[in-house]
Parts: sequence; structure tokens; C-alpha cells
Amino acid sequence: MDMSKIWEWTTDEFLTVSASSSPTPGGGSVSAYVGALAASMTCMVANLTVGKEKYKDVEPQVKEILTEAEEVLSLLKTGLSQDIAEFSNFMDVLKLPKGTDEEKAVRTEKMQEVLVSATNTPLGISQNCFRVLQLAQKLAPIGNKGAISDVGVSAYLAESALKSAMLSVDINLPGIKDPEYQERVKAERARLFEQAAIICAETVAVVQSRM
Repeated sequence: MDMSKIWEWTTDEFLTVSASSSPTPGGGSVSAYVGALAASMTCMVANLTVGKEKYKDVEPQVKEILTEAEEVLSLLKTGLSQDIAEFSNFMDVLKLPKGTDEEKAVRTEKMQEVLVSATNTPLGISQNCFRVLQLAQKLAPIGNKGAISDVGVSAYLAESALKSAMLSVDINLPGIKDPEYQERVKAERARLFEQAAIICAETVAVVQSRM
């Protein structure tokens, strides 16, 4: 399958390739896919709220949520494709020659570059999943009650995708030699996990109160 055309695949094709021995789509990409599904649920409930007389008073807020959710959905789709590209770049660096000291030095430098890039991509996926959580939290008290359970689905999926994408960060981080970079990423990981758990719980509680 052509990885560059992944968004042209059917769902069945995506699942088939993900389940195969192909290393991509891997964990980071699948996490982005789940995050995109989370964003789509927020979009759906927002779309089911806009234009309804019953929710006229909150329509401006819901439109803002919808606009941002559509943006994050697009970013998560891009993140999925980037994650696949990062793996390809990593494999290219592994194949670089290392017969001389000069070649080893070039390979080491390139490896550090690709590891940072391959860490930043899933970190960005996690951050965008966090944005989905924030949007679900905003929508939960004002979205269409007839579909409010799907805001809860969005929250649960977004938190799960956030944590899942971070595993791709965790596996790359030990290989990065910059201690300051490592500390920044670890601090961001802790922040995202702590705040995501709180937001998800609060969002689901609001959803359940409106069901």
C-alpha cells in the first residue's frame, strides 16, 4: 500500500495494514487516527447544535468550538502522515555508512536529528489530543443533549490517544543525548497527563449529568 495516500485508504485497508507485519502505520499513527476520531465526535455534536433554535443562545460559542475542532482534526490527520514519514527517515539514517570515523560522526549527528524529530511528532499528536479534550470540555455543558454522549466518547478517546501517542515519545527519548530537551519533554508529558485526567473526568461528569 502507498503510505503517501493513506487518507485514500478504506477503513478496512487501514486496519489490514496496521495488523500486518508492516511497521507502519504504527503506534503513533494509530494514536493520531484515534485522536482524529475524537475530534470528529466533537465536530459532529457541534454540527448537531448549530442551527437549532433550542441552542440559539450558545451558537456563537459552539461555532468557535467547531472551527477549532475542525482545525485540530486536520492537524491530527497531518500528524498521522508525519509519523509514518518519521519512521521512514529513521530507517534511512540507520542505513547510513559507518565504516570510517567521519561516516560514524555524520551518522551519529543525523541519528540525533531524526530522534528529536521522531519525538516531536508524537508529542505534537499528544498536544493536539489535549486540545480535543479542552474542546470537549467546553462543548459538554452546551452541546445538543440528544448527542451529548458523543462528547463523552470524544473525551475518552482523546485522553487515550494522548497517552498512547506519548509511548512513541517514551521509546525515543532515552536515545536523545540533550538533557535539557529530555527534561522539557518529560515536564510536558507530566503536565499533559495530569491535566488530561482532570479534564476528561470533569467532561464525562457533565455529559452524564445531561443524559
